[in-house]
Amino acid sequence: MDVSKPELLSAMRRLSIEAGRVIMEVYNRPDFGVREKADTSPVTEADEAADAVIFAGLKEVLPGFPIVTEEQAATHDLDVKSFLIVDPLDGTKEFIKRRGDFTVNIALVEDGQPTMGVVYAPAKERMFFTSEAGGAVEETGDFDPTHVGPTTQIAVSNPDPEALRVVASKSHRDQATDDYIARYSVADMVSAGSSLKFCLVATGEADFYPRLGPTMEWDTAAGHAVLLAAGGKVLDKATHEPLAYGKSGFRNPFFLALAPGVPVVPE
Repeated sequence: MDVSKPELLSAMRRLSIEAGRVIMEVYNRPDFGVREKADTSPVTEADEAADAVIFAGLKEVLPGFPIVTEEQAATHDLDVKSFLIVDPLDGTKEFIKRRGDFTVNIALVEDGQPTMGVVYAPAKERMFFTSEAGGAVEETGDFDPTHVGPTTQIAVSNPDPEALRVVASKSHRDQATDDYIARYSVADMVSAGSSLKFCLVATGEADFYPRLGPTMEWDTAAGHAVLLAAGGKVLDKATHEPLAYGKSGFRNPFFLALAPGVPVVPE
């Protein structure tokens, strides 16, 4: 890469905040347009405006480096193992329902693994990112694009296998997920949208996030990077191997995101 890791991380953070401001301008209107994409998933002008901000900014910082983004179908045919990957508005259904559980996701993937990531939830006023010094942090404050506010190191929990705290999807919960969760001793169940689920595991607010449904790499890479840096892991549910990136079509298998003390129940 033609830019240092700290410079790239700073740009990713800045662009996520700038995209978040564009998103909130739309979110705070009394009404906004929603249309259906070819795969029947919803998209709004906020998704597209945020994507334009991030894509242009990343191209300026790293010209020529591969960028995969949800909102540009032409990028979905790339065959790459090291690339930037973007979901400019993860949780569009939560955005449309005005539930606040949506995020801006920007990540760097190197040799098939997410090594740097920023997750910004503008409506929740929460931001998480991998730290230059190692580990992961949550930032608080006014989210100035040019100046990092107060940060707190985050780390996964030391879970009690007999009293697990599970986080599951708000919009994509199904019977298969409930049946799988029922194999565990669960003390508490939380619902959340978008990549916030990874971040709740990363901060120790939850122990385990099982996903038994379709996702794309842009949905997961940034949250995955934060969770890894906080001491967690994300496993392919079928093989129990680390979830890899740069797969055909950038489609994910079912996966398990968890603190290391969570037992993986065999099939």
